[in-house]
Amino acid sequence: MDDQSVVDVGDVRLAYRTWGDPFGSPVVLLHDLGASAASWEAAGSLLGREWRVYAIDLRGHGESDWPDEYDLELMRDDVLGFLDECELDRAGVVGHGMGGVVAHLLAQEHPDRVERLVLVETPPPFPGAAGPAVEPDGPADYDEAALAPVNGELADPDPAWARGLGEIVAPTLLLAGGPTSTMPQGRLQDMASMIPDCHLVTMGGGHRPHEADPEQTAQRITEFFTS
Repeated sequence: MDDQSVVDVGDVRLAYRTWGDPFGSPVVLLHDLGASAASWEAAGSLLGREWRVYAIDLRGHGESDWPDEYDLELMRDDVLGFLDECELDRAGVVGHGMGGVVAHLLAQEHPDRVERLVLVETPPPFPGAAGPAVEPDGPADYDEAALAPVNGELADPDPAWARGLGEIVAPTLLLAGGPTSTMPQGRLQDMASMIPDCHLVTMGGGHRPHEADPEQTAQRITEFFTS
């Protein structure tokens, strides 16, 4: 069973779930646009057998505040504030979709805080490479005001984000969902080639491999973190 908590980060209160030994090595999980920490429940509980796992509801999602101000760099700064408030000097950071963009922006800007980086079906920071913008499935557990600005950034990202891929020093694993994914898989390879120490693995499972096959996802992440 996971535990749920909240922490104040600047003007935003972030909700998060935890699994595993409180004294274990920390791993932070970040979700996709329109999702929440709940999307990591199955994989997060499995990762909790080896790590201290923190799955955050990013601003405008789940139980976190919906502040009507959204962009990916604000979310990056929220995650940095989360690490500070939870006294996590360094962590493994895992992001799915939008959360992967937040994760690699954190790794670019604050390399001392990211021990290892895992990007799951993450939109590459190239114009038009994110695939079609789609509204999330299921009941709305997010602020719809976040969709337009975030989808706009994913479709036409700041050119500095692509240049910054070459500045990532954390060993990086990029997990791709294969031919059933809505994400252009060739562009994921392009992104992987720009990160100095990056390994690309195609798992299958479409755009949400951590939900389609949480066991394989947790195994891949654990093997990477212990390699």
